[in-house]
Amino acid sequence: MNADTDYHDTYGDRLEKCYSGAVYDTLRAMGLPDQLLPQTIRSLDPERVLAGRIFTVSGHVDTTLDADTTLLEWTKLLSRAPGGSVVFCQPNDSTLAHMGDLSSEAFTYRGVRGYLVDGGCRDSSFILKIGFRVWCRYYTPRDVVGRWVADGFGEPIVIGGVKIRTGDYVMADRDGAVIIPQQIIAEVTDRVEEVSRSENKVRTAILKGVDPVEAYLKYRKF
Repeated sequence: MNADTDYHDTYGDRLEKCYSGAVYDTLRAMGLPDQLLPQTIRSLDPERVLAGRIFTVSGHVDTTLDADTTLLEWTKLLSRAPGGSVVFCQPNDSTLAHMGDLSSEAFTYRGVRGYLVDGGCRDSSFILKIGFRVWCRYYTPRDVVGRWVADGFGEPIVIGGVKIRTGDYVMADRDGAVIIPQQIIAEVTDRVEEVSRSENKVRTAILKGVDPVEAYLKYRKF
């Protein structure tokens, strides 16, 4: 791994202890209600949570290239991903798998936190066994060989109308994936943790028999 590009992600660690609803509520209160990725992008394992700093990749279909060229370009993609990041891929394609078993193992070894693609995945059973966290739109055994290449690294991408930049953050769980702009990550993380603490107080009050209206009026949270 490259020490110049790898990093430990404190905010990612903190957000992985939270949930997407609290992140969404926080962003909505800050005037950013449209940071949700499409509902069709789902986790291979609904029990897993993923949060961290994003590294963006984009690509395109190119059937003029031979298998060796596309595989070499794919391995370059794997090599560019910083350890500690969450790789986001906009493949501009809805026909191929843009993640598989060997790639997941390579990312795992390099310390990549997870992978989210506005596209497909294959070898999903194997990926589940090794525990690498993948979010995708669909499954297919058709891979990128001779068909697809990455053409952008670290540049802004758009998924479902949400603009995503390298350095932004994601918090994703079984309910969905929320994008947090880099410049407000510290404030959002602090607020999300406070939301969770307030909701726990409301929950405790209700379980002790406090009327929901009274609990809301006391804590202004529900």
